[in-house]
Amino acid sequence: MGQPLRQTALPQAHDPRPQGGWDKSWYQVHTDTFEASFLPNEVMDLDAVCNADVLVHLPDGSQWSATVFTVAEVERLLASWAGSGEALGGAYFRVPDALIVRDSGIDNITQVISKLIETDTFAAIFQRLNHE
Repeated sequence: MGQPLRQTALPQAHDPRPQGGWDKSWYQVHTDTFEASFLPNEVMDLDAVCNADVLVHLPDGSQWSATVFTVAEVERLLASWAGSGEALGGAYFRVPDALIVRDSGIDNITQVISKLIETDTFAAIFQRLNHE
């Protein structure tokens, strides 16, 4: 436990690539603009992550959370619920802090978070955990 499945090379001072590694059940990614901790849902292949809780720490000390799903994962859940009866037999999907992305993988989700921060839309999507 705690061993990375995939290691990213340590970045040089000018290297903008995020670095990541496992801390128990959490996969942590460090970038120049934020740190994110992912709790994948039963998937250990980082490129296949399609459902994960994520905690984001910004340089100002604020902490944010969301549950990230891919479109395909939402479709899979709705189909599963159609058989189980959950969510009115898969008639709807609702998660209060959901962020739905097109493509799977920690790298893709990290890129989406980065773009949300760059375009000032991050705070409208993620839930702030600590308040001033």
